[in-house]
Amino acid sequence: MITEEQVKNVLEGINDPHLHTSLTEIGAIKEIKIKEKLLSLKLAIAQPGTAEQMQLQNEVVTALKEAGADSVGLRFEKLSDDVIAQYASEQEEEGGSLLDRTDKTTFISITSGKGGVGKSTVSVNLAVSLAREGKKVGIIDADIYGFSVPDMMGIEERPRVEGERIYPVERFGVQVISMGFFVEDNSPIIWRGPMLGKMLNNFFNEVEWDDLDYLILDLPPGTGDVALDIHSMLPQTKEIIVTTPHATAAFVAARAGAMALKTEHEILGVIENMAYFESKTTGEKEYVFGQGGGDKLAEELKTTVLAQVPLGQPDMDRGVFAPSVYEEDHQIGKIYSEIASKVIEQTKKDS
Repeated sequence: MITEEQVKNVLEGINDPHLHTSLTEIGAIKEIKIKEKLLSLKLAIAQPGTAEQMQLQNEVVTALKEAGADSVGLRFEKLSDDVIAQYASEQEEEGGSLLDRTDKTTFISITSGKGGVGKSTVSVNLAVSLAREGKKVGIIDADIYGFSVPDMMGIEERPRVEGERIYPVERFGVQVISMGFFVEDNSPIIWRGPMLGKMLNNFFNEVEWDDLDYLILDLPPGTGDVALDIHSMLPQTKEIIVTTPHATAAFVAARAGAMALKTEHEILGVIENMAYFESKTTGEKEYVFGQGGGDKLAEELKTTVLAQVPLGQPDMDRGVFAPSVYEEDHQIGKIYSEIASKVIEQTKKDS
């Protein structure tokens, strides 16, 4: 037969779904009665009568039966407003909006003028490379229409949801949130601007991010609604512009750079992706998409070229499926490590 002390020990490990705090700590236990094989329990929680209460009820009953209870009877009542206010305010202080952490977190937007230049590949590998340098890193896949980060990083699980908070998925030391987690079967997104802005706002305000040194934002190409929302939400963001060497790609990318300058965002530099193809046999470089686009763009935006990244693909490790993440010792992985070091050095000067 279960004892009262065992009941308290079990409930100490279970949290109120809205206050995210142990049931024992918030004083939820109002009554424990043990009579023969029946355990009767009364709990006070923040929001009784909700779907979360049903989930909590199942969790409590299962845990108590595993601890030795034969039969469990549960009743719920509402916590006092004072207790709810106390622990809710503590949660706000501990979590809160990511937008309130601009003094601690460096926001870096990865943008481009057009699609197909490898912007998401850059975002993912920069995030992973920064994490390899010991930095706490998050990435928001803000390319709402063309979300691809989960697939590129080989993420198959979904974020955990507790109460009204969403917990990002972590892979390669990077915390990840993406529209792709909330869409079934790769369905197309047909939202308009205001709805997209609301989703972005949720990513900042309702996701339980750990303390971050860097947050990478993989923006949609161009200067549309999402890019405008990011510029208005994050006045302190820094930007990296991705282009290919092709003159047209660089010309279009200049628009994204001009938008950053007009909103007084700092441009950290230009990454020229798919800069060349290097033969493994001869070492000869072929400039498949031409030359000079990155340099010309950097000159126009009065910044520098952070790197020229060649055409290539990661080595496929069947044990660790991540189709777009380069290993640290890969030729292109080393280039991303150098980019990460430059970003750390540049942002260190600014802090």
